[in-house]
Amino acid sequence: MPTALKTKAAGRTRAQKSFETSERILDVAEAEFSRHGFDGVTLRAVAKKAKVDTALLHYYFDSKKGLFDAVFLRRAEVLNRDRMEAMDRYEAEAGDNVTVEGAVAAFLNPVLERCANAGPEWRAYFALIGVVNNTPVWGGETMTRYFDPVIHRLIRVVRRALPYAREEDLFWSYHMLSGSLTLTLAETGRIDTLSGGLCRSADIAAVTPRMIAYAAAGFRAVCKS
Repeated sequence: MPTALKTKAAGRTRAQKSFETSERILDVAEAEFSRHGFDGVTLRAVAKKAKVDTALLHYYFDSKKGLFDAVFLRRAEVLNRDRMEAMDRYEAEAGDNVTVEGAVAAFLNPVLERCANAGPEWRAYFALIGVVNNTPVWGGETMTRYFDPVIHRLIRVVRRALPYAREEDLFWSYHMLSGSLTLTLAETGRIDTLSGGLCRSADIAAVTPRMIAYAAAGFRAVCKS
């Protein structure tokens, strides 16, 4: 093989290895953050489980906060894209007949469908969202940075179905929907125990239509004229 081609092939190999190493670090960090929160995780522990030197984490992510942000952004981009596209499709199909149920379903279904079919990595990420959404010091800022655009999109679509709604009522309604969603994504097992096994927190097929109906009724009740 000519030298130029060998160099190019080696470069691709190095780039691929670098990507695979970065992804392995992110997978490990995601699992650790979802179990222990931000403060309960050290770069040394992540490096040990990822089988790399701690210096490599600093090279790729600069700091623990940089690593956390990279973990959160990686899947947030996918979720936001899927939800934006779902709401765009719903609005285009519904035309002037937008309903609260339709808007909420377009917002929730991409997340809940992925949760239902997710492997351990996505499940760790969903658990992490639950942790972040309930962290008072910096959780709100993190959720704002990554998820506000898609939430504002939902509010605009719901407003088409409830044109008389006051702005604050729309946001309070979303606030309560957010709590239901993140508790469901966390799969804590609380409802399993509470119901004596009648309900299972991992039963996304059972959760989905109920959450849509519950949230839509809540929007209508709170946003009544």
